[in-house]
Amino acid sequence: MTDRKRTELDWQDVRVFLALGRYRSLSAAARALQVNHATVARRIQSLEESVGEKLVDRRPDGYVLTPAGESALEAAAEMEAAAQTLSRPSVTEDLALRGLVRINAPPALAQGFLLPRLAEFTSRHPGLDIDLATDLRSISLERHKADIAVRVGRPVDVDLIAKQVGSMAFGFYGTSEMCEAVERGETPTFVSFNEESANMPESTWLSQQFPRARIAVRAENQVLQAIAAQSSAGLALLPHYIGRRVPDLRLCALGPLPSHREIWLLIRKQDRNSSAIRAVMQHLVDAFKDGAAMFAA
Repeated sequence: MTDRKRTELDWQDVRVFLALGRYRSLSAAARALQVNHATVARRIQSLEESVGEKLVDRRPDGYVLTPAGESALEAAAEMEAAAQTLSRPSVTEDLALRGLVRINAPPALAQGFLLPRLAEFTSRHPGLDIDLATDLRSISLERHKADIAVRVGRPVDVDLIAKQVGSMAFGFYGTSEMCEAVERGETPTFVSFNEESANMPESTWLSQQFPRARIAVRAENQVLQAIAAQSSAGLALLPHYIGRRVPDLRLCALGPLPSHREIWLLIRKQDRNSSAIRAVMQHLVDAFKDGAAMFAA
């Protein structure tokens, strides 16, 4: 504990600190709050003077909370939740959503399912912005690169809140001509992941089941693979939610097929009381529930 003089807390200081703690970026916090950088820096300094502790360290790769800052972030999130409960009725809570929510998801899932559903959600909530980033490899929520992670496969993160929202089944898709040839017994030619993504489970499974098969086209995600299959480059092993919606592709009678993969949503424990993150999380849960038939075999 330092010997700084404590003063009365200003809720606006706490609100700014909460945004900086979530985004770990001065510019991202400023955008979310619709203020300038100087205001964020001034509010953080004011809060540190109020609590008599150094809460934030600035580093080349962003802002890092001190141990006192981590404790303060949890308390700030609880204060925000309490303020929201007192300030408006629950029936109107979803009309007042504000801020930036960052989502990380695999490219195919983002392009083929999430994007139109998130766009529709932001149109109903003008104060809420979505930052959707894509990555085939899991990112660390603890490093505050995202607020919500959408992952395919059971997560191993023990310090996060995780919820399974669906199950993804696969099939081989191709043009009618390509499928008919394979169904007559001809040797299949495939479309799969490129070398950089060769460790993806579907790529590994395909190489084990068809070790001598030709991979005519390699692409970094399944949306691109579907486009290649649509152009008669070969058969693509696709999740049904992609294969069923691409014109000129049909499901081929070819097996075996890989096991279903689970779809999960993850958030940090300290963000469970954020109204914006909680609302987006629930919207995604509902979207996957409504779209369950798209993913099923």
